[in-house]
Amino acid sequence: MNILLDANILLRLADPSSKSHATAIAAVATLGAQGDILHIVPQCVYEFWAVGTRPIANNGLGLSISECVRETANLEGAFPLLDDKAALFTEWKTLVAVFACHGKIAHDARYVAAMRTHGLTHLLTFNVNDFTRFPGLTVLDPNVIGAFSLPSKTP
Repeated sequence: MNILLDANILLRLADPSSKSHATAIAAVATLGAQGDILHIVPQCVYEFWAVGTRPIANNGLGLSISECVRETANLEGAFPLLDDKAALFTEWKTLVAVFACHGKIAHDARYVAAMRTHGLTHLLTFNVNDFTRFPGLTVLDPNVIGAFSLPSKTP
């Protein structure tokens, strides 16, 4: 199945000091081992950049520009990037109006709009509750996915 990764997954993957680092790695590994294809969209990269280059004192990763360029290139190499489609803006406007999205939730609605324009129904995010307002989505919690152990392969 095709799954969109929220930027919060990517940020945990890139931050070994995060308490959720191992959980993000385990969830991504588990889904990949099941044959799922994990995707990103431009918004993932924008959000990663914003937090990645923000100082650690301000809840960022404190990456330099060159470090963030390298990290975003790694993300784009690891996960297929689905470009924004022309219909994304119209879909987003519909979502924010229909579901009365305000503040931060408007960012989440943009993820949902990107998913809908690409026919995706599954999202891996640490912010599960933020997406419950949107019908037709299967929101995957890395704390649950990462808790599954991969089967050992014995000869």
